[in-house]
Amino acid sequence: MGSNQPLPPPGPSSSMAAATASRNGPRRRPGLTLPLPQRNPTLAVPLPLPPQQLSFTDLDRVNRIGSGSGGTVYKVVHRPSGRLYALKVIYGNHEDSVRRQMRREIEILRDVDHPNVVKCHDMFDHNGEIQVLLEFMDGGSLEATHISHEPHLANIARQVLSGIAYLHGRKIVHRDIKPSNLLINSRKNVKIADFGVSTILAQTMDPCNSSVGTIAYMSPERINTDLNQGQYDGCAGDIWSLGVSILEFFLGRFPFAVPRGGDWASLMCAICMSRPPEAPATASREFREFIACCLQIEPGRRWTANQLLQHPFVVRIGGGQSQSLHQLLPPPRPLSS
Repeated sequence: MGSNQPLPPPGPSSSMAAATASRNGPRRRPGLTLPLPQRNPTLAVPLPLPPQQLSFTDLDRVNRIGSGSGGTVYKVVHRPSGRLYALKVIYGNHEDSVRRQMRREIEILRDVDHPNVVKCHDMFDHNGEIQVLLEFMDGGSLEATHISHEPHLANIARQVLSGIAYLHGRKIVHRDIKPSNLLINSRKNVKIADFGVSTILAQTMDPCNSSVGTIAYMSPERINTDLNQGQYDGCAGDIWSLGVSILEFFLGRFPFAVPRGGDWASLMCAICMSRPPEAPATASREFREFIACCLQIEPGRRWTANQLLQHPFVVRIGGGQSQSLHQLLPPPRPLSS
């Protein structure tokens, strides 16, 4: 009986679906193709490769390339890649709290990325020694370099100031700017090195009390804490050290009247109690003013790194656009004739 009954009429939903299909036509068109977009190879950007993991056991020491009070630096080769690095071995068996602080600082420095700052790639705590893997600079340091050609010196000053401005912008004070910590490579790129004595500034603590660095390039207020009401501005201290270094390059000798390696008392008297050194009258006025802007007894009168990057001595050689002098600080003291 049930098998002879007619099928029920389609419900409302079936009727609507059929009507829609009839209006829109078939859903698929086998012959329909869409052209693929044309790829412009000039606009292609390669995907970044994941950072290479460096293992201490893959490093082979080639030779020793430097040493100082803070440690010894070796030229090393990374066997898997053949790439050269500098490995700084920091002296001393430090207490755990000091080691943790050093690791924290080095971790921050690993994020530093600027073309005029030596790159810190990694850190190893090996056999009780903290070892820092750094970018290798094949030209060595600028120590004992005589650069009397002002355009060349202006280029070096610009590169170092660019690195200092970047570090100061990230609240990092170097505190040991000197010729031996300014490295150069075969492409004539100058980079600031040796953060073994650098301090990461914190807004809630006194950042620069410890006596580290080389006294010959220290600012007066850092050596004699009675100056500047006992206040020390690490950024201004870096500018003093830069000025001493640049003037030393120009003169071909340490610019004070005592030997750079002299005793502490003689250096202290020369730096803190004598008039700051000046560029000679044979130098251009721009260079003399540049040095004067760096070597001020009062740290508040020294120009910042960003201001010095706009100084005529720097921009007239580098081809940049200089601001008019009235927009910057005036020359801080009269120049001797």
